[in-house]
Amino acid sequence: MLGGGAARESDLRESLDFAPLLVCADGGANHAAKWGIRPAGIIGDMDSLSADLSAQTDAPLAGVPVMEVDDQNNTDFEKCLSVVGASLVIGVGFLGKRLDHQLAALNAVCKHAGRSIVLVGEQDVVFRAPPVFTLDLPAGTRVSLHPWTGAQARSEGLRWPVAGLDFQPDGRIGSSNAATGGAMRIETYAGHLLVMLPRQFLGAVVKALGPAV
Repeated sequence: MLGGGAARESDLRESLDFAPLLVCADGGANHAAKWGIRPAGIIGDMDSLSADLSAQTDAPLAGVPVMEVDDQNNTDFEKCLSVVGASLVIGVGFLGKRLDHQLAALNAVCKHAGRSIVLVGEQDVVFRAPPVFTLDLPAGTRVSLHPWTGAQARSEGLRWPVAGLDFQPDGRIGSSNAATGGAMRIETYAGHLLVMLPRQFLGAVVKALGPAV
């Protein structure tokens, strides 16, 4: 899914290698048109889609299905998630720019806990920790854990183990932990815990979270 926040064409094109069906959340279609990438559909309240682009008949958006969802209680990202039932979603253009939009996107990731949703930013990939997550990481790789709610977890392969810690969004958090090298394992048994890794591990994260690609 492509949103209207800060986004790079290279991030989108790499994401399409793993999740080839592109859906734009409202203003995300402006990015797609600029990069000459045709989405399968556009979903949202259409308050950010360029009128000039939507009116053109020979542009990348010409003939693309548009689903207008007039629901101000949900963001365009959540509107997309409510319509598209994919088990794996990579979100580009939902981090950066406005902080309230970033927080709303992270909230959506946790609300849709039954799906694998990975948000891609310039520096990070962010996802909700599933019950068990395992990934090989080089020693010293930054691994930040941020509780969206109260959360408990166990870990292997982290410099500072997290077993027995009471994570709280207004208390203990887990920023700037680090992998010890080799297999890292995080077992989350209560609450919503967001995992943040360096951007370069997008492909590895998608393979670890999603169906075989």
